[in-house]
Amino acid sequence: MRKYFITGLLVLVPLAITLWVLNLIIGTMDQSLLLLPEQWRPKALLGHDIPGLGTILTLLVIFLTGLATRNFIGRQIVSIWEGVLIRIPVVSSIYSSVKQVSDTLFSSSGNAFRKALLVQYPREGSWTIAFLTGVPGGDVKNHLAGDYVSVYVPTTPNPTSGFFLMLPRADTVELDMSVDEALKYIVSMGVVAPEQQPGRKPIIDSPPGSAETSDASSAGGASGN
Repeated sequence: MRKYFITGLLVLVPLAITLWVLNLIIGTMDQSLLLLPEQWRPKALLGHDIPGLGTILTLLVIFLTGLATRNFIGRQIVSIWEGVLIRIPVVSSIYSSVKQVSDTLFSSSGNAFRKALLVQYPREGSWTIAFLTGVPGGDVKNHLAGDYVSVYVPTTPNPTSGFFLMLPRADTVELDMSVDEALKYIVSMGVVAPEQQPGRKPIIDSPPGSAETSDASSAGGASGN
C-alpha cells in the first residue's frame, strides 16, 4: 500500500506544482486588466471576470511593443523615453541596472547563459555546474593576468541565487549539454541527470599520484605475502 501511495505522489505532486505555478503566473498577468478604465473591464461589460484575459492582454502588449520598437519611429520614442528616465536621480540607477541585465539575458546577440561549464568550487577537487556570462571588463580586467571568463554559479534548488566568479578559462570545462538540461540537473539536486553523450571520455582524471600510490601499495602487499 505504501508503494501505491508513493507512486500516486510522484504523479500528482509535479502536476499540482505545475498547475500552481501556472495559476500564479496567469493570476499575476491578469492584474494588467486593472490598467483599463473600470467601464472597459470584463466585469463591467459582461458581469463577471474572465480568467486568462489579462494574460492575453499582457502578451499582446509585449508583442505590439516589440513590433513598434523595431522601426525607426519606435526606436526614437524609446530613446526619448529612456532619456527622460535617466534624468530622474533614483530611477536612473535602477532602470540602467535592470536594462543592462535584461539586455544581457534576453538579447539574441548576447552570450549570457548560453553555455554550461564545469568549474571547481568552492575548493579544488569539488566540481559544480556554472554558466558562462561573459568576460571581465572595466578596471577589473587590468588586474587579471591571462584569459579569464565570468561565470555564474547557481545554488540548489533555487538557481535564482548564486555566486559570480571570474576564473581562468583553462580552469573551466565546457559541457556538452544545453542550459535547460543543466538547470534541471541543478534544481533536482542531481537526481535528474542528463543523458551521457556516447563516445565521451571522462574529463576529470584521478588525482596525480593516485595510480602510482595504488600500484605501490599493491606491490608492497604482494611482496609482503
